[in-house]
Amino acid sequence: MSYQNEIIKSKLKKCNNDNFNWKEYEININETKENRKKLENIYINTLPKRNELEIYEGIVTNITDKIVLVDFGFKAEGTIPISEFRENISIIKIGLKIEIMVMKIDYKGQCLLSYQKAKVLRNWQKLNKVYEKSEVVLGYVSARTKGGLIVEVFDMECFLPGSHINVKPVRDYDTYVGKTMEVKVVKINKKTKNVVVSHKILIERDLEEQRKNMISKLDKGQVLEGKIKNILPYGAFVDLGGVDALLHITDMSWPHINHPTEVVQLEQELNFVILGVDKEKNRVQLGLKQLQPHPWESLDSNLKVGSKINGKVSVLADYGAFIEIIPGVEALLHISEMSWSTDLSSPKDFVQIGDELEALILTIDRKERKMSLSVKRLTDDPWINIEDKYKIGSKYTGIVKKFTNFGLFIELEKGISGVLYTNDFSWTKKIKHPSEFCSINDKIKIIIISIDIKNRKLNLGHKQLFDNPWDKYEKIYSVGSIHSGIILNFFDKGAIVKFIKNDSLEAFVPMRFLEKKDKTILKKGERADFKIIEFNKESKKILISHTSIYRDKIHKKEQRVRSRKFERSTLGDIEGLAKLKEKIEKEKRK
Repeated sequence: MSYQNEIIKSKLKKCNNDNFNWKEYEININETKENRKKLENIYINTLPKRNELEIYEGIVTNITDKIVLVDFGFKAEGTIPISEFRENISIIKIGLKIEIMVMKIDYKGQCLLSYQKAKVLRNWQKLNKVYEKSEVVLGYVSARTKGGLIVEVFDMECFLPGSHINVKPVRDYDTYVGKTMEVKVVKINKKTKNVVVSHKILIERDLEEQRKNMISKLDKGQVLEGKIKNILPYGAFVDLGGVDALLHITDMSWPHINHPTEVVQLEQELNFVILGVDKEKNRVQLGLKQLQPHPWESLDSNLKVGSKINGKVSVLADYGAFIEIIPGVEALLHISEMSWSTDLSSPKDFVQIGDELEALILTIDRKERKMSLSVKRLTDDPWINIEDKYKIGSKYTGIVKKFTNFGLFIELEKGISGVLYTNDFSWTKKIKHPSEFCSINDKIKIIIISIDIKNRKLNLGHKQLFDNPWDKYEKIYSVGSIHSGIILNFFDKGAIVKFIKNDSLEAFVPMRFLEKKDKTILKKGERADFKIIEFNKESKKILISHTSIYRDKIHKKEQRVRSRKFERSTLGDIEGLAKLKEKIEKEKRK
């Protein structure tokens, strides 16, 4: 400004205007400049502020080959590349209101805008809104992709999994391409911007409404036609025309069946009776056998308690077996009524499925349709006067029927069994399991040790048939005696030795007593001499030692050496004392 003033002054001098007030002129110029700045600030403050990456509404003011100018209320118009409108160029006209996103405002105030990014953000917000409100929207199936379809919702690509297209499996996805369908947003990943939609969920909702409506009209006792939809081991699902109902295997047939396919087949149409309706849980239970007369109605009216009947084992349970008398009529044979013997631990020990047998009716209730049977009562109780048949100390031959951890059961006759405990097998052998002693169905001689009439138990013995050899062993294998033996087996703490002269008798050698004179250890199968170091008749245990034999010899030798040394030292002491005494006496005489 000072440069301009100098030019003006020079021009005025040429005009010979000496009366011009330069100071006043410069003051006016400065005031004008300040007023202009104030006006500019007032104008700028009247304009709304615009921030980058935010969406605003604008009006198209001009369209060129490369850009679209938009007035969005800022001090300068913004520009949008024409390429953002290629898909819908026909709708872009001057004066059209559109939403834009401010991408950048440079230092000159020029603005770069985006129509597409504003559109994407708005559509993303719409998707989130319908997801939060669980609303149904219309989508366009644009393409098929791996595992499902691409559905456009608000111009956003969403994934429709194949499992969410329909309630039934879909094999041909292409039939849906190019069509519109209602969907529901079921998942949104905000990090990856992935959206998952479902059409099946809407079908299920409609079906559920139909199901509720139909179930509300169903009542117990109604007979309806249905189709077998699915078969499982425990029953079948029946389609009643929009409602799935369960037909349990126990409601298919009066006679017992092992699998539903014995009565029904897939796609088979039958009449069913409604047994129950749970309207809160929308469940329906059906019956098929209930449409037929109950077999109990055709049961022989002459059957009563005490009657004998024949039947076939149809079911086994832990507590007994069910016997089919006629198809559809079953009676319980409890395990306690199978045999007079008390050693039955399972019904399988007495009967198997399919076995035919004769039984006695214990109870019969035609109203409750229940019957109980007994097989053991077909014969007299063998335990009556048992002490007359089997006397304590008497000897018999029985058959091995069952092994247990504590021994075995031996049958003496039908209904009478006894237990032979492991410690009564043998006087000398240590048997851990009955299978080491005998086999099932072996005949074995026993002696009656005791009789428990109340609990129906016989206590048997086998070793008691023979004299107790430990009375004799106590003398032969006394502590300190030496015997030859062979190493049979090794254990963590020692080894088992079998005596040469008595192969039925075994002894235990602790590990520390297996060392030989040359410091090596005895091996399995090696023969050696052993010294008895402990004999226990009550517990039937013999402890022996090989090491003690040569150590005792060394100890005795050492004792003899010490004894000789002691004798020599004693004699020397006596001679020395005698000489000392003689010397003292000589000195006294002087």
